Amino acid sequence: MAEFVQVATRDQVPSGRRFSTWAGGRKVLIYNVGGEFYATDEQCTHRECSLAEGPFLGKVVTCPCHLARFDVTTGEVLSPPATIPLPTYPVKIEGNRILVGVDITDVV
Repeated sequence: MAEFVQVATRDQVPSGRRFSTWAGGRKVLIYNVGGEFYATDEQCTHRECSLAEGPFLGKVVTCPCHLARFDVTTGEVLSPPATIPLPTYPVKIEGNRILVGVDITDVV
């Protein structure tokens, strides 16, 4: 069962930036790509390095450990060594609030 939880405000995530937070027991990153907001897991699917530490340009985040690149709008792997797409989550904006949809049945 999916539930939307508030994770940030629009003011906390300016255009071209990202914001690390928790959503339903998961560490996620919120990205602002030209005024549109996206959410992904915070860890790289290759070796679980923090994507909050690597470069973020346009709609591409790069893992600082082994330079795998991902499209934050789709989770698609853009360059190895990662081969598994980055999990993404639905985002909803209500006024200034950013909400992320998480599956609450997975939360412990």
